[in-house]
Amino acid sequence: MKNTLIAPSVLAADFANLQRDIEMINNSEADWFHIDIMDGVFVPNISFGMPVLEAISKHAKKTIDVHLMIVDPDRYIKTFADLGSNILTVHYEACTHLHRTLQAIKAEGMKAGVALNPHTNVSLLEDVIKDIDMVCIMSVNPGFGGQSFIENTYKKVRQLKEIITRNNASTIIEIDGGVTSKNAVQLVEAGADVLVAGNFVFKAENPTETISELKKMTSK
Repeated sequence: MKNTLIAPSVLAADFANLQRDIEMINNSEADWFHIDIMDGVFVPNISFGMPVLEAISKHAKKTIDVHLMIVDPDRYIKTFADLGSNILTVHYEACTHLHRTLQAIKAEGMKAGVALNPHTNVSLLEDVIKDIDMVCIMSVNPGFGGQSFIENTYKKVRQLKEIITRNNASTIIEIDGGVTSKNAVQLVEAGADVLVAGNFVFKAENPTETISELKKMTSK
């Protein structure tokens, strides 16, 4: 196996002790901070917005991976770049002109990601795969943490990996939703490069140890 990246999802952190949890990620074997921005329109939930991301950016010492679950993400591309995002992921389902959106993200100096909802076929990305730095496959329906993993995800990852290879693209694959020690190895074997883990990390007795175990089991 390769060096799989672990990206704890800040949505599952304790917001009353956010700095403590950010420091925990900084001092752990985690690779990225995964930040979910939800608008209550594209998904039926509102998470947090610009001021919270700005506060996280001040303390985070690792890559900031921002996942926009919002309508009309183009309006905010520059804002998220200014707030310290290193990777900006938009939903395929929210972008009428996806290619243009990807170019706009890169023009602001960020890596460009595209997220796919569980019902969206990976083949829809074939024409733009070389313009995408990362595809985020949603393994739960977006909007809430703590949901059960959708088993069809393994198949989608294999199909996406095949598209990436066929097009000689350097796109990496991220999995978001329901990731635990029970499915992590299988996901990596299917082709995943980045695992987002929320409740599995933050609800653990020892989050630092849990991150370390995830890293160890997927990076042999």
